Amino acid sequence: QVQLVESGGGLVQPGGSLRLSCSASGRIFSINAMGWYRQAPGKERELVAVISSGDSTNYVDSVKGRFTISRDNAKNTVYLQMNSLKPEDTAVYYCNVDLLSGAGYLKVWGQGTLVTVSS
Repeated sequence: QVQLVESGGGLVQPGGSLRLSCSASGRIFSINAMGWYRQAPGKERELVAVISSGDSTNYVDSVKGRFTISRDNAKNTVYLQMNSLKPEDTAVYYCNVDLLSGAGYLKVWGQGTLVTVSS
């Protein structure tokens, strides 16, 4: 069984920073793309950032220049460094990982971590 554990959410003032982490554990053979999604109240879940196995990255336009996604393959961990946070960044953030496990190819979701940007 594979699981993702997220951490790093919380309350921050506008202009502040947070770093989210998401670690995968279990019978994992390899990890492909790793990404972060978010869902604000009353809105659909959206892709925020994704990083490939080759470290290529893509971001939604609204976070470009403010957020940075990175990964540590030795730790099966993906990070999201969020700077210059705005109230509209408030959402539950979910990590998502495409991987090959003992159960085959899986797309696994984290449990979500709440980020609140407010003064």
